[in-house]
Amino acid sequence: MLRKQDMRGSMPRFDIIGQLGSLRRYARSLTRDSAEAEDLVHDALVRAYERRGTFRSGGNLRAWLLSIVHNAFIDGLRSRKSEAARVEQAGYLADASMQAPQEHSVRLAQVREAFFKLPEEQRSALHLVAIEGLTYSQAAEASGVPLGTLMSRIGRARAALREMEDKLPARVKSHLRIVGGP
Repeated sequence: MLRKQDMRGSMPRFDIIGQLGSLRRYARSLTRDSAEAEDLVHDALVRAYERRGTFRSGGNLRAWLLSIVHNAFIDGLRSRKSEAARVEQAGYLADASMQAPQEHSVRLAQVREAFFKLPEEQRSALHLVAIEGLTYSQAAEASGVPLGTLMSRIGRARAALREMEDKLPARVKSHLRIVGGP
């Protein structure tokens, strides 16, 4: 429920507690995932608060909030689709580059392929620390995860890369080693 401006002339106040059930149900039907639905509702409520001045007096608050949930969901889909297209294009550009004839370029391609096969959260954590040079605490803050979670992800990523390394023939890996490996 929206209240008229109070005596002090401040912005109208939203009373959305009664709408949360509808918002969550709709978000859950859109995302088909409880955690994503909660994130979607949160994002929509932030948008609603930021744009509260656009709500028409006497309008249907529930319908307005549901439309914001819907638009936030569509924006997220578009964003993910756009990101996927950029990643795919980057892959084409990386593959289009001419490989040097040296043996180490083949090895580098193997390491790159193994890195890209890591789960997203492990790849992201390892990238922030190993490539961007962030400290563990800076990388944890950038990822929005606790320090222990980040360290665990990096440990699992390095273990997966070591496992890949162990499967290679000795002549390929004789002069190369993965950082953090044995």
